[in-house]
Amino acid sequence: MLLSMTGYGRVAKAYEDKTITVEIRSLNSKFTDVRLKIPQNYKEKEAEIRKLMADKAERGKLDVNIDVSSHQGDEAYGLNKALFTRYYNELKGLTEELGMEQSDMLQAILKLPNVVATAENELSENEWTALTSTINDALNNFYSFRLTEGSAMEADLRIRIEKITDLLSQLDPFEADRVQSLRQRLKQNLEEYVKKEKVDENRFEQEIIYYLEKIDITEEKVRLQQHCKYFIEVLDKKSTLKGRKLSFISQEMGREINTMGAKAYSSNIQRLVVGMKDELEKIKEQVANSV
Repeated sequence: MLLSMTGYGRVAKAYEDKTITVEIRSLNSKFTDVRLKIPQNYKEKEAEIRKLMADKAERGKLDVNIDVSSHQGDEAYGLNKALFTRYYNELKGLTEELGMEQSDMLQAILKLPNVVATAENELSENEWTALTSTINDALNNFYSFRLTEGSAMEADLRIRIEKITDLLSQLDPFEADRVQSLRQRLKQNLEEYVKKEKVDENRFEQEIIYYLEKIDITEEKVRLQQHCKYFIEVLDKKSTLKGRKLSFISQEMGREINTMGAKAYSSNIQRLVVGMKDELEKIKEQVANSV
């Protein structure tokens, strides 16, 4: 079971004469980063709301918007006239001093903090219970969205790993051809500079063996096969927190694939290595978006 880092959840619930709406969105992030937008009278509970989000949402950059709309309409809101007047006088003096237009001053003042306030500023225990219930339901929807996205990602990752192991199995025939072509090429180059009768065959064979040991990719193939197997084992685990571990495994896979490419000395092997790299890049993109 894999969870996507991106997600969305929204729930609206009625409480007395108002509606509480909680909306959660998330994007990729190495850590848990909660950006919260809440009404003024909920500020006293901001720390608890943040903790609730961080505990249940796990990793990701979370945008949380909590909105309260009154069924009473404008009657539920009031204008802080004293504060409005103070802002107006200060801004009017500033605009006159700087020679600026005053046409948009009204809209600007209304957007300033506490100029327009709800009639009820205290958060009751009953409303806090209703709010936490709405938050939890939004988090459940958010989790379901992440799980659905994660299931699609997991299916794709399994296909990519299968393609890498398939490409890996195609290397063997080209390795045998590589040894023979390498032997012929070195022998030909040597005979161009040294007469054939002067070539020490025993020494030549020793050099060939030494050279072949340097470019042997058997260990890389074995380790890559093990990494692919371990990757699938991690995917099979019930835990949802797999992103970091899968990222580490994919990095190790990349090291083995790059080493095989450096040792290839064969266009056919290079072609297979390029195919593995292409699949691995797609794996890394998916893993980067998992929790």
